[in-house]
Amino acid sequence: MSENETTAPVLQQWQPEDETFWNTTGKGVAWRTLWITTFNLTLAFIAWFVVSAAVVRLPNIGFNLSKTQLFWLAAMPGLSAGTLRLLHMFLIPIFGTRKVVAISTLLLVIPLIGWGYAVQNTSTSIEMLMILAFLAGLGGGNFSSFMPSTSLFFPKRLQGTALAVQAGIGNFGVSVVQFVTPWIIGLAHVGGLGASQTFTKGAVTKPLWLQNAFFLWVPLCVIGAIAAWLFLKSVPVRATFREQSDIFTEKHTWFMTLLYVMTFGSFSGFSAMFPLMINNLFGGFENAPDPLKYAFIGPLVGSAARVLAGPISDKLGGAKVTMIAGIGLLACALFVPFTLHPTSAADFAPFLWGMLGLFLFSGIGNASTFKQIPMIFPPRQASGVIGYTAAIAAYGPFFFGVLIGISVSLTGNSTMFFHGLTAFYLLSIFINWYFYARKGAEKPC
Repeated sequence: MSENETTAPVLQQWQPEDETFWNTTGKGVAWRTLWITTFNLTLAFIAWFVVSAAVVRLPNIGFNLSKTQLFWLAAMPGLSAGTLRLLHMFLIPIFGTRKVVAISTLLLVIPLIGWGYAVQNTSTSIEMLMILAFLAGLGGGNFSSFMPSTSLFFPKRLQGTALAVQAGIGNFGVSVVQFVTPWIIGLAHVGGLGASQTFTKGAVTKPLWLQNAFFLWVPLCVIGAIAAWLFLKSVPVRATFREQSDIFTEKHTWFMTLLYVMTFGSFSGFSAMFPLMINNLFGGFENAPDPLKYAFIGPLVGSAARVLAGPISDKLGGAKVTMIAGIGLLACALFVPFTLHPTSAADFAPFLWGMLGLFLFSGIGNASTFKQIPMIFPPRQASGVIGYTAAIAAYGPFFFGVLIGISVSLTGNSTMFFHGLTAFYLLSIFINWYFYARKGAEKPC
């Protein structure tokens, strides 16, 4: 690589499929890009899901919010994330990796600072909270530009692994924020700003600094944005909005979108709803489980499964692994409704294991579907399809939140929602088998 190319923001040539180029030049640039972008993607998931981690505490510090309003607050970042991903999917070929990653990471400070101040005032209106929840979706939007960028940096034989590593570690942001939140909000002045709130549950009262859950991540987002601006490059792949729109004429774009909704839609949807589901089902019992002490486990399982399933998908083929993931999701979706009528806190264990199964198989499928896409489409189209499928699947928290909320309001639990989910999983499994996994499939991958 020449001195001019070392300092230029856009690489003059990029040929990852050329073995000599990859070993002498490409490998180092690709892996450096992966690690910086993955750090920023983790922060993006933190900003996206911090609302779901904190919203369960709002009634305990004096906010007068109904169960339906709480589900809507947890769902709103999913609505904005899906919409913003539809924009993000076009950004890399237009602006390049360096600008997109740096600027989109810096924008995360807006909802984080906004929420940090809003939770300190219990008179903050539900309308303002909804706006801030919508802005939290800025973090969810980043996925649909960060991941297509990574697919351009790596050769096809390594894309399953690279995409699984980036997405899996990025998904850990969900688990990190749900694990850190209950601990960090109990410490005074970690965020450096604001007075404490009074947490009340039954006869228990204690001071709480809920703003810490948001302020903690602001300096890390600034650091991530600076690192991206200084150290990232952009590959010489350019395409206009119109040129990139050719993916919508391909039927496999729509089939792979359905499969990624089955996997990542389930992961993101249940990640956002898990704390509220625990609280809604078991919160009224004596010795009820604390939602935030368990909520992080599901995303942790799903994220780890995604990382581990990437290399397996490279070896066995994405479609075969997606079949395993789909059948596993179906089995768990059939089992969980039997756990939705608890009579005491002792009934929590079966529910927890059923939900962890959903997280496990959704994580496996997250990796395998992203192995399938680069095998079905040429590089530039694959980048766009990855962005689009990720955009639609990001609506998971919104649709899961709304549908679970409707199910709970009509029947008192989410059994009706899981019955519908079972039918959706069956359809997805059939499509994957027919077009990609069976002998003689149209696009074996």
